[in-house]
Amino acid sequence: METATVSKPKWIRVKLPTGKNYKELRNLVDKYNLNTICQSGSCPNMGECWGEGTATFMILGNVCTRSCGFCGVKTGRPSEVDWEEPEKVARSIKLMKIKHAVLTSVDRDDLKDMGSIIWAETVKAVRRISPNTTMETLIPDFQGVHKNIDRMLEAAPEVISHNLETVRRLTREVRIQAKYDRSLDVLRYMKEQGQRRTKTGIMLGLGETPDEVFETIKDIHDANVDVLTIGQYLQPTKKHLPVREYITLERFKEYEDFARGLGGFRHVESSPLVRSSYHAEKHVV
Repeated sequence: METATVSKPKWIRVKLPTGKNYKELRNLVDKYNLNTICQSGSCPNMGECWGEGTATFMILGNVCTRSCGFCGVKTGRPSEVDWEEPEKVARSIKLMKIKHAVLTSVDRDDLKDMGSIIWAETVKAVRRISPNTTMETLIPDFQGVHKNIDRMLEAAPEVISHNLETVRRLTREVRIQAKYDRSLDVLRYMKEQGQRRTKTGIMLGLGETPDEVFETIKDIHDANVDVLTIGQYLQPTKKHLPVREYITLERFKEYEDFARGLGGFRHVESSPLVRSSYHAEKHVV
C-alpha cells in the first residue's frame, strides 16, 4: 500500500470533551490509574460517551501480541496476567457509576487460552459487583478456538462484538495475523450458539473500493450479525497505515441504506467518527 497524502475534510471534526459527567469520569480514571481504550486508542468520541455514562475498559494489559497497521495500542511482549484484574475492573465500573460498560482487550496469543478465562471472569465480576451495569464485550478472535469463545457465551454479556475491521483484500495488510473468514466464522458461531446480540465494525479509507464495502456488508449480514458500525479510519501516528481516502458523508449514508435494505440488522451506525463503542448503550435493546 503506497503512502498517500490527503487533506482532512471539514466533516472530520471532534468536539472537545466537556460536561460534569466527563470531568468526573476523567478525574476517577486519573486518580485510580484506570486503563481505558478511550484514551489508549485516542477515540474521537470520548467526551460524548463519557458524558452519557459509557466507557470502554481494556483488559489483559496494554501491550498486544499482534501488530495491526491501523491500531494505536502498543505491540510487543505483554506483562504477566493479573488474576485480580476482573475484580479491579468491576470495582472501577461501580466506582465510576458506569451505566453501560464496553470491555475490550489486547490480543494475547501468548496465552494458551488466548485470555478467554480472564475475559469470562471479568464479565462475571461486573455482574456481581455492579449488577445494574449492562455490558458489551469487544473480543479478539481467540484464533477461532470454540472452547475459548464458549467461555464468553457462557458468561453471557448483553452484547458480544468482534470487529472485521476491513474488506477481504486488505485484511492481510491491515490486520496482519488475523483472517477475514475466521472473523466471520467467530461471528457466525456465536449467533448459532444462541448469543442474543452480536456486533461488528469496519473502518473505511484504507484503499477499499465501494464494491468491496458492499460485499463486506453482505458477508456480515449473512453471518447473522445484529449490529454494524462503519466509520472513517484515522491514522494514529506516522508509523501507521496512511489514510488513502476520506469517505464522504453521502457515501456513508449509501452504505447505511444498503445495510438497512438487506434486513436483519437491528442497528446500523455509519458516519465518519463512528467507532466500535459509539452509541454502544443503544445496541443492547
